[in-house]
Amino acid sequence: MIRLLKATMAMAAVSASIAAHAAAPAASYAADPQQSRLEFVGVQAGADFKGTFHKFTAAVDFAPEALDSSHIDVLIDLNSVDSMDKDRDTAIRGADIFDVAHWPTAHYVTRSLTKTATGYAAMGALTLRGVTKDVPIDFQFTKTAAAAKLEGSAKLKRLDFGAGKGDWKSTEWVADAVKISFSLVLKPKS
Repeated sequence: MIRLLKATMAMAAVSASIAAHAAAPAASYAADPQQSRLEFVGVQAGADFKGTFHKFTAAVDFAPEALDSSHIDVLIDLNSVDSMDKDRDTAIRGADIFDVAHWPTAHYVTRSLTKTATGYAAMGALTLRGVTKDVPIDFQFTKTAAAAKLEGSAKLKRLDFGAGKGDWKSTEWVADAVKISFSLVLKPKS
C-alpha cells in the first residue's frame, strides 16, 4: 500500500512538472534589423537573380518545448526591395508586380509550428497584393546567452499572389517560382 501511495505521488509530481513545462510561455523576441536578412532568388531570362528586402520587422515568440504558444509575425516593406538592378527594381515595385502604391507591405503570420527531423516547420499565411495564401517554411532555431537565431527558407509561386500582370504574367522571361531565405538575429523583447 505504501509503495502504491509513493508511486502515485511520484506520478503526480511528474505530471505536474510536465504540465508546468508545457504551459511555460514562449520567449518573446524581435529581429535585430542591422544583423538580420530577408532575401529571395528569382529567375529572369533563364538566370538566377538575388534580391533583398532592407526593411522588415519580425516578432517571434518561440520555445522548442512550447510550440503551441510559439508564433512568428513578419511585416515586409516592399518599397525596400533591392535586386541590384534599378530597372528591375522599378518593375518589381510597379503596378504589374508588387504594386507598392496600393499594397506597400507583405505580411506573414504563422498558423502552426511543428518539430521536424532537421529543425522546425511552420505553416503560415502570407498576404501579398491583397491575396492571402498558406506558405510553409522550414527553419532552425539556435539560442545563445546573448541572442537567438532563426534561419530558414520557403518557396512560393508569385502568380498565386497576382505578382505578375501585363507583360509579367507570362513565365517566359520571369519564372513563377521564387525561393525565399532568411536569417533573423533575435533579441529578447524588454
